[in-house]
Amino acid sequence: MTTFAELGVDQDIVETLAKKGIVDAFPIQEQTIPLGLPGQDIIGQAKTGTGKTFGFGIPVVQRLGLNPEHGVKALIVVPTRELCVQVYEDIDMLTTGRSTSVVAIYGGKAYEGQIEQLRAGAQIVVGTPGRLIDLNNQRLLDLSNATEVVLDEADKMLDLGFLPDIEKIFQKVPAIRHTQLFSATMPGPIVALARRFMTNPIHIRATDPDEGLTQANINHLVYRAHSMDKDEVIARILQAEGRGKTVVFTRTKRAAQRLSDELGDRGFNTASVHGDMSQEARERSMAAFKAGKKDVLIATDVAARGIDVDDVTHVINHTIPDDEKTYLHRAGRTGRAGKTGIAVTFVDWDDLHKWALINRALEFGQPEPVETYSSSPHLYSDLSIPAGTKGRLTTAPRTQTIKTQDAAPSRSSEREGTPRRRRRRSDEPGGNGTESEAQRAAAPEVPADHGSHDAAEGAGTHDGGGKEHHDGNAAPRRRRRRRGSRGGAPVAGA
Repeated sequence: MTTFAELGVDQDIVETLAKKGIVDAFPIQEQTIPLGLPGQDIIGQAKTGTGKTFGFGIPVVQRLGLNPEHGVKALIVVPTRELCVQVYEDIDMLTTGRSTSVVAIYGGKAYEGQIEQLRAGAQIVVGTPGRLIDLNNQRLLDLSNATEVVLDEADKMLDLGFLPDIEKIFQKVPAIRHTQLFSATMPGPIVALARRFMTNPIHIRATDPDEGLTQANINHLVYRAHSMDKDEVIARILQAEGRGKTVVFTRTKRAAQRLSDELGDRGFNTASVHGDMSQEARERSMAAFKAGKKDVLIATDVAARGIDVDDVTHVINHTIPDDEKTYLHRAGRTGRAGKTGIAVTFVDWDDLHKWALINRALEFGQPEPVETYSSSPHLYSDLSIPAGTKGRLTTAPRTQTIKTQDAAPSRSSEREGTPRRRRRRSDEPGGNGTESEAQRAAAPEVPADHGSHDAAEGAGTHDGGGKEHHDGNAAPRRRRRRRGSRGGAPVAGA
């Protein structure tokens, strides 16, 4: 391994990296930094998680000097907001011992704070294409002096349809500049873009000849699972021995939120990142995950490129990605910085054709995923899940039975004796606690067994079909309006 000091990196940057425990350079850094420092245009290609950010960030910071003049001198373009925040944090860390100021410019956040930093003289801008062009059109972002230009994750920009925006940005920056392009894959349109806007670039591909298309330090497991059983399977995987931080990818925003709620209800410490969340909420979720406050992150592909956490042990594909590139970027969230990881992918019966294409492209040699359920023995052995593990850490609270006192005898016991009759209360006019003979004669009697069956069944004594009230007493007799009467006055001779 080669140290950063041996690559010609300034001492203050070396010391800053050493404080973070970073001393030795990764292969992509070892090859790109010596070329980037003197100003050579570079096309850097390496798998995700291999340290590309420092590969282009260290030359940019060092070439600007210790005290660069105010104004934008370097522009780093990234495809997603999450990656923008991640790259900003890394570059800002590299400038710790310098007067260089870094600003992150991306959508979903208020303009005012970003504009204020630009007016304060920030020299390095890390941003997404849409917000960069927006601020430039408003003449709030001047790119005419940006002699350092970096395109990070260029293949993702192609997938998101950002290439026209990238061409507009290149028209805003100086013709004479130092340009670096980094990407995990190198499709044809990206190669054409590099030839058009770069000057004699050197193509560096940092891979091991025997490694193959996927990282050798990631164990890839593929299961054919039923959609109704996936939540239970995932919950049991989350209890595997040695499991650390875990990222679960879903295809849709709605599925991500549903799974987050379900796993949270089962007792797991989850956070989610998807397009229906505000940018502030997404950043809070990412920060909680990185800090270890949450150990399970449920995300859509929007966050796949911005999760740069070294201690992710498991990646779970709740739904299979659409192509092999997306699969590589999802799985690349684990096994970073030389560590090992596990990538688990669930394939629905309807998605077997997608897996066939991914299997062929990545040379997995698993054309038929193993049919797997939450009770399958091989699931426990493959992922070191303790025997007897169930998919719930907490149980739902039980409703407490409240015992009521028998303050009064039941109606059924009252009805077993003599028929009930209404007794006048002593506080009623003329009431002495007894009823007159005329009143008793006028009041209809209620059968002794009336309502006893309903009361025994717990349904009450009033079914809505008779004249009686819910208390078992007969309804008062209604006055019949005589034919031809108005306002209740009797008609003469009637």
